[in-house]
Parts: sequence; structure tokens; C-alpha cells
Amino acid sequence: MNRRKFLRGTSATLALASLQANGMINHFTAPPRRVALIGTGWYGKSDLFRLMQVAPVEVAGLCDVDKHQLDNAAAMVMERQQVKKKPALYGDYRKLLQEIKPEIVLIGTPDHWHALTMIEAVKSGANVYVQKPISVDVMEGEAMVAAARKYNRVVQVGTQRRSTPHLLDAKKNVVDAGLLGKVSHVEMCCYYHMRNNGNPPVTTVPDFFDYEMWTGPAPMRPFDEMPHVRWWRAFMEYGNGIMGDMCIHMFDAVRWLLRLGWPKRITSTGGIYVDKTGKSNIADTQTALFEYDDLNCSWTHRSWGTPADPEYPWAFKIYGDKGTLCGSTMQYDFIPADKGQKIHKDVVYEKEKYPADLKEPQIELNAAPATRLHMLNFLDAIDKKIKPVADIEEGHISTASCIMANLSMKLGRPLSYDPLKREIIGDAAATKLLQRQYRAPWAHPHPDNV
Repeated sequence: MNRRKFLRGTSATLALASLQANGMINHFTAPPRRVALIGTGWYGKSDLFRLMQVAPVEVAGLCDVDKHQLDNAAAMVMERQQVKKKPALYGDYRKLLQEIKPEIVLIGTPDHWHALTMIEAVKSGANVYVQKPISVDVMEGEAMVAAARKYNRVVQVGTQRRSTPHLLDAKKNVVDAGLLGKVSHVEMCCYYHMRNNGNPPVTTVPDFFDYEMWTGPAPMRPFDEMPHVRWWRAFMEYGNGIMGDMCIHMFDAVRWLLRLGWPKRITSTGGIYVDKTGKSNIADTQTALFEYDDLNCSWTHRSWGTPADPEYPWAFKIYGDKGTLCGSTMQYDFIPADKGQKIHKDVVYEKEKYPADLKEPQIELNAAPATRLHMLNFLDAIDKKIKPVADIEEGHISTASCIMANLSMKLGRPLSYDPLKREIIGDAAATKLLQRQYRAPWAHPHPDNV
């Protein structure tokens, strides 16, 4: 335990020193940032509270279609900031953006709302922190990148593995130090039993919940249960399944560590193999292969059974000819191929520095330090007018690759995407699936006319 505490402290010190060296921790000397949050559920509030911990913030507005959730978020913000003035509350993000003109917008909505809210936010002049996956179809992502560039706004994606202290250590002291040698294979996985399912009856929408606005551009399902926290993730209508929820984190981390761009080819198989009893239509079993030159990145998820490696149930393993790097949100291990020195680092916690974390409902304590560093990087990019570590284009590549894995599973064939032509090479039928049909009156954004 003493060794682990020492390693945690060492990783935290390295991350802090890196921020100090790059002038990234002086944000408390700046004027308060006018911030708005769209989507005040679990992770939306978590992102907002992490930002409030690293910079002075004026929470100018909150937006949610659930009035109870909205009021709860407002009360928590007022308690955190020890103020009596309630933030302006909205049920429509467009009105919020028009009336309060925030400098920063955090987006914590379900996935099917990310594109429209982000694009409208940058049009209003805001810089945006948007949760992953950035989109539910590939053309949404292309439009989001185009909007960020057209309006010259900073957009950070919530793929905070790029700011996770122990993985920053792994990048510097294992990957960039050349300890892996030539890397030719990567394995990624998730074996969490996280696929929500069931057969709740259709019921009346409560008067405090605007289900029409919650559904927005997505298909309208019969209302059978309040969709948050995880019920909406059980349906492809609103997201991209476990592939889009969990693979994107690990695939994005691998791309960041190895400096990878678009895959040359993507293949996937899977489906609902085990739990076919409920309404959920997302795969409980899926494999995917993201191919690069002389490198394959494979993904496997099962929401049943036991993990292949209990120490790494949601993780990546990077195989080089000189050694292997195993990484997760909780730890990393480097295992050399010869008799060299093994390296182990644990997740960094900051419970003593941020005691409020311990009282926050549903907080992911292991992710809080990473999100704080991610917010600091976001603020630094705004101030310096540069791209953040998880720029919208990087989030788009990781998101779109996972979406195309789902399309490959659906079509039963490999797919190769041309990002310049925005098409699946030699596959007109697959290209048509890069853009979902929106429910009227919502209009699908296009990269050429955002």
C-alpha cells in the first residue's frame, strides 16, 4: 500500500509539473468564465463541477428538459459556489444561447443531441466541451468539425484518457521512450455487465419532462421509462451501443498514444447473442478490427460472462516486439519482453485536495483528476487560441470509426472511409448510411453549410 501511495503521488506530481511548465495552472488569476451547461444529468454536472474546481466560473445558465433534474442541478451549483442567485434555467438550448451568450458551453446531453447543440453553441460564439461520442452518425461529426473551424472556436471532447495522470506517465516513460519497440498489434476490450435491458410498460409522460424535446431529431419511441441514467443507452436510436460508449475511450487512447489517424479498413461482427428477452437493441457481443499499415487494433465487448483478464476488464493492451503496455482507467503495467524492468502505476486520486468529491453523488473518483486536467487543457487552448489535446477532429475520428464498426456489423462487410470525399470507398449503399434520417422538423447538419 505504501508503494502504491508513492506511485500515485509521483504520477500526480509529474502531471502537475507538466502543467506548470506549460503555463496551464494560472487560471485562478483570470476573471470568471461565463459558463452554461446543456444537459444537467450525471455527467453534465460532473464536468461542470470539475471545471469549477480549476478555474473561477460564473454559471450563467443551465438547460434541461427535465425540470426536476434542472432544479436539482441549480441547487447543487448554488451550494458549490455558496451564492444565493440561481443560474438562469432553460428548457430549450437555443434560447439559452441567444439570451446569455456564454463564453463556454458544456454539453452533457444524450448522444443524439451532441451535434446540434455543439454547432449552435459555436455559432453563438462559445467554446465548447462536448461529451463523447461526439455524434450518432459520421456526417454529424464532419459537420461538427467544419463548424468549429468555420467559427474559430475551441472544442474539447470528453475523451479524458488523454489527460489521465497515469496514462500521461505511460505515454512519456513507456511509449515515447521507445520501450515497446515496433508495435504491430493492439487489443482493446470491455467486459462490464453494463447493457441495460427489460420490458417496462408504456406509460404516461410526467408533466415535468418534455419528452418531445428530449427526443429531438431521434426517432420517437413510445415512452416506457424515464430515459436517464442508462435506459437511453440501451437503444441505437439515441447512441452507438457499447461500441460507441466504451470502445471510443480505449480506441481514442490508443490513437493518442501511438499517434494514429484514420484506420484504413474497419470490420466488425456481433449482435444480441445472449440476452434477447428485453427491448434493448444494442449488441451484447461484438468484435471489431481497425486496420493500419502493419498494425491491427482489435476490440471485443461482452456484457455477460467473465473478463479475459480480471485486472483489465475495460482496457487496452499494446504489443511491441520489446514489450507490452496494459492500460486502463485504474492502472498501467509495462511488461518487457526480456528481463528488463517492469513498470506499474496506479490511478491518481485527489481526495485530500478536493474533499467535495467525496460528497458528490455518482462521482467517478478515479476519473475526476483526469477531467480536471482535461478542463485545464481546454482553458489553456482557449487562452492561447490553439487546439486542445482532444480536439473535435480527434474526437470525430475515434467516434466515426466506432460508428463504422457498427455499420460493418450491420452490413456484414469491411468498410474503408475516405475523409476527403466523405464516402465509403466503392460502397454507395454504405455511404448512404453515414447520415441518419432526422425526425421532423429537425434538419440534419451538413459540413458544407453549417
